[in-house]
Amino acid sequence: MAIQSWSHIGICCSDLDRSTAFYVNVLGFRELFTMDLGPEFAATMEIDGQFTSRMLARPDMRLELVRWTTPDGVGDRERRAMNQFGFTHLAFRVEAIDDLWELAEQYGGTAQRHTVSRMEGAGGSVTGAVYLTDPDGVRIECMAGVPDLSTL
Repeated sequence: MAIQSWSHIGICCSDLDRSTAFYVNVLGFRELFTMDLGPEFAATMEIDGQFTSRMLARPDMRLELVRWTTPDGVGDRERRAMNQFGFTHLAFRVEAIDDLWELAEQYGGTAQRHTVSRMEGAGGSVTGAVYLTDPDGVRIECMAGVPDLSTL
């Protein structure tokens, strides 16, 4: 098989330091490295310009923050509709769905409190979910009471 392993998820951001602070302080990532890139990746990026790439990591995933310097990044920085084709959200297991609300807002994100869902399961267990958004509107689902799928 040609695929060797999974590598990372890339997110274009408007403020590299603000987004780094959010992902490090709210979601437990650490910074691996930062590189300034440009013409050498113009074909891959499909943009002739300059950008900074910052790779972050957790034990279970890696995330690349991309900040364009020329040309500027584009977009409305709003949450994408869940029925819009393509990437919809990142998801994390948490102890309680409201654990990260204040921390997310302290670091430029938003707790989307109106998205709280709860479901009672067998034996009185409760599963809960809510969305946060990062400083640029990327949805981040926080799920409590769900199994750890990494063991499967």
